[in-house]
Amino acid sequence: MAVRERSVDAASLQMLKVAEEADIATVWDRFESQQPQCGFGRLGICCRNCFMGPCRIDPFGEGAQVGICGATADTIVARNLLKNTAVGAAAHSDHGREIVHALRMAAGGKSDAYKIRGPVKLHKLAEEYGIARHDRSDDEIAKDLAELLLAEFGRQEGVLLNTARAPEQQQRNWAALGTVPRGVDREVVTAMHRTHVGVDNEAEHLLLGAARTALADGWGGSMIATDVSDMLFGEPKPLRSRVNLGVLKEDEVNILVHGHEPTLSDVIVAASQDPELLAEAAAKGAKGINLAGICCTANEILMRHGVPIAGNFLQQELALMTGAVEVMLVDVQCVFPAVTEFQKCFHTKVVSTSPKARFPGATHIEFHEEHAMETAKKIIRMAIENFANRDPARVTIPATQEKLVAGFTTDVVHEILGGKYRPSYRPLNDGIQTGRLRGVAGVVGCNNPKFPHDGSHLAMVKELIRNDVLVVQTGCSAIACGKAGLLTPEAAEAHAGKGLGEICRAVGMPPVLHVGSCVDNSRILTACVEMVNEGGIGDSLDKLPVAGAAPEWMSEKAISIGMYFVASGIFVVIGQALPVEGSAAVVEMLTQTFEKHFGATWAFEPDPVKAAHRMIDHIDRKRADLGLPPPMYEVPYAPKTNGAARAANRTVSTGGQPAGEAGAAVAASCRGPRIED
Repeated sequence: MAVRERSVDAASLQMLKVAEEADIATVWDRFESQQPQCGFGRLGICCRNCFMGPCRIDPFGEGAQVGICGATADTIVARNLLKNTAVGAAAHSDHGREIVHALRMAAGGKSDAYKIRGPVKLHKLAEEYGIARHDRSDDEIAKDLAELLLAEFGRQEGVLLNTARAPEQQQRNWAALGTVPRGVDREVVTAMHRTHVGVDNEAEHLLLGAARTALADGWGGSMIATDVSDMLFGEPKPLRSRVNLGVLKEDEVNILVHGHEPTLSDVIVAASQDPELLAEAAAKGAKGINLAGICCTANEILMRHGVPIAGNFLQQELALMTGAVEVMLVDVQCVFPAVTEFQKCFHTKVVSTSPKARFPGATHIEFHEEHAMETAKKIIRMAIENFANRDPARVTIPATQEKLVAGFTTDVVHEILGGKYRPSYRPLNDGIQTGRLRGVAGVVGCNNPKFPHDGSHLAMVKELIRNDVLVVQTGCSAIACGKAGLLTPEAAEAHAGKGLGEICRAVGMPPVLHVGSCVDNSRILTACVEMVNEGGIGDSLDKLPVAGAAPEWMSEKAISIGMYFVASGIFVVIGQALPVEGSAAVVEMLTQTFEKHFGATWAFEPDPVKAAHRMIDHIDRKRADLGLPPPMYEVPYAPKTNGAARAANRTVSTGGQPAGEAGAAVAASCRGPRIED
C-alpha cells in the first residue's frame, strides 16, 4: 500500500512520509505484514472455546462441517459474536464503574481533586431515581446516588433502572424476547458462561444473549458513565477548540493524554494550569505547558474544557513521531503496545496509569482517585524535566490544524433548538415533519488500517449532510470530521443541503454535532428518546427516521455499541462485516430476522457512499411509513423506488401551514445560545 493511500488527512500523510524515510514501522506496516489475514477468523468460523481444538469449519463444504464437540458453523459464529459483545460491554461498563467510584469519593470528601461540578444534573437524576433532596446537601445526595448506581452493576434482581427511559415499545420488545438487561456485571458473566464449551449452542438464542448483554452496556454502564461524568466533571456546553497534529507546540512542554477514562485526565487539565508548575516549565526554557489528547480521553476533556485534540486512533504513533511530545499519558482501551517502541527513537516517555493496564517499556505511575492531584503533578513534572531532552533537529510538527465546535449533549440540543427560555426538541421534529430536515444519522466508531485513514468517515458524512441529514458523532469519527472542518457552523455553507443549511444558519450550529467520547453514544439514545417524547415522528425508536453507522470500526466495543442500537430499534450499517459471514443463518438473523424482534437490523457495506445511501433509504422508508412528505428541496440522492415520493406541497401537522411556510417558521424559531469561545 503506497503511503498516499493510507490516509486522507494531510498531517498524517506528512508524518507517514517521515516514517518511511526514517524506516520506522507504523500500524500500517504491521497491517501489511499480517497479509493475508486468516480467512476462517474473518468469517467467524474458528473456535478456541475448549482445548480439544482449535476447530475451524470449511466454508467451501469440502472439509469439516462441525467442530470436535459437534458445534456447527451457526453455533460457532453466534457464540464468537456473543463473546465479542461481552468484552465490548465490559470495557464500557468498567469505565462507568470507575467514574461512579470517583463520584462516591467526591461525595465523601475523600479527594480534593473531585467535586460536584454539575449540580443541575445531580438533582435531575436524584428526582428520577427517587432520592430525597429536601434539606440535604449536594454531597449527601451524591453519596446516595453513587451507592444506587454502583448497585446497578451488581444487581441480582429486577432490571436496570435506566431501561425505564426507553419508549414503551422498546421495553415490550425486550420483555417479549427475554432481553431486558438485569445487572451489568450479571449480563457480562452470563454471556461468558454461555460461550463455554457445552453450554449455549442455539444460534438465535446466542444472538439474543448478545442483544441483552449489549443493552446492559448502552442503557446501563455507558449511560451511567455519561450521566456521572456530567455530574462530576461538569455538563458540556458548546465551545470552540482546534484539532490535528498542528496543535502541538515547538516552544512548550507537550503532554498527550490517550485512552478513555477522564478521572485522571480531567485533573491533569487543572494541574497543567498550576502557577508553580508553569514556573518550573519556564525555568526549563518552555513558554508553557501544552495539553492535547488522542482518542476518547481527548474527547472527554475537549467537551468540558476545550483542550485541543492532536488526533484519533491511527494517529497515536504519528503524534510521537513529531519528536515534540514529552509525555504520552495512557490509561485503558485503544492504546497500541507499539507506542513504547517510539521511546527508542525519540525522547518521549510513555506513562501508564491504570491498575488494569501495563505496557512493556512504559513508566508505570499507578493512579488512584484519592491521590489524583498528587499523581497529576508528578506526571507533569516528569514532562517538564524531559523537555530539555528534546532534539530540535528531530522535531516535525505538521502545520495542519482545524477549528471545531464541540460540547453538544441531549440537554444542550434542547436549548440550541428551542432557545434558553423554551428548550424543546419541537423545532427538530418540526423540521423533520416538514421535510426541511430529512432525518438524523449517528456516525461513530474507530479508524482501521483496512480503510484509508478517515476516508470512509468523511465520504459518508459529506454524503449525508448534503442530502439534508443532520449528523451526530462521537469518538474517533468525530475527530476525523473535525480535522476536515465539518464541525464548524461554516461547514453548512460548503457541504450541507439547502434544508439542513437553513436550520444551521438559523441556529448558528454545525451540520455535524460532536456529542462526546465513544461511551457517550448513550447521548444519541437519549436524544432519540427525546424525539419520541416530543411527538409527531413516531412513538417508538424503531419508527424514527434515524440511522447509525460505524464505517471504519475495529474494536469489540463497536460490536456492543452497534448491537445495543439495533436492539433499541435503530438501523446500523458498518464498513467491514461482523465476523459472522461463515454462517448464512446468523447473517440472516442479524440483517433480516432482527427486524421482527427489534424493529431494526444490521447491514454491512464497505463503500461509505453506498452505505450512506442505505441509511437514507431507511430514513425515507420511515418517513413514508409516517406519512411525511419528501425532502422540501431537491436533493442529490433521491431514489424513485423508495416509496417515499409525496407531493412537495403536502400539509403536515404543523398547525395547518403548508410545508414550505412551516419549515421557514421552524428555521426562524431556532434561536439558541451563542457558542462560547
